[in-house]
Amino acid sequence: MYTEKVMDHFQHPRNMGEIENASGVGTVGNAKCGDIMRIYLDIDENQIIRDVKFKTFGCGAAVATSSMATELVKGKNIQEAMEVTNKAVMEALDGLPPVKVHCSLLAEEAIHAALWDYAEKNGIKIEGLEKPKSDIHEGEEEEEEEY
Repeated sequence: MYTEKVMDHFQHPRNMGEIENASGVGTVGNAKCGDIMRIYLDIDENQIIRDVKFKTFGCGAAVATSSMATELVKGKNIQEAMEVTNKAVMEALDGLPPVKVHCSLLAEEAIHAALWDYAEKNGIKIEGLEKPKSDIHEGEEEEEEEY
């Protein structure tokens, strides 16, 4: 069901933890499955992501996508980090089962939320960055449950 890379990042996550006095912190959740992801960024004066850490409460796929997302943005400038999409995270993990694709979206949104926090703290605007949602389903129509 899961690729070797997903299992590796789940069993041996990279960059897990927190950064004290982080340049930017982003927290997003998925109310439908209960996953919560927090990304911490340490960004230097040249807008390069020197360090990145994550804390995730969720399934193995959520941990794996968090881990891979941190690997993809570490050492990048903030504009390059903006280009890390859920598709890029999934491809780097050699795919995810269809029911776990939302985990990669959570990783993308958490990075964007941390970049938003950084931009707000520093009074800058990051091209293409929109105010993050706290829940990845925010703004969607509620699905009618049938009984």
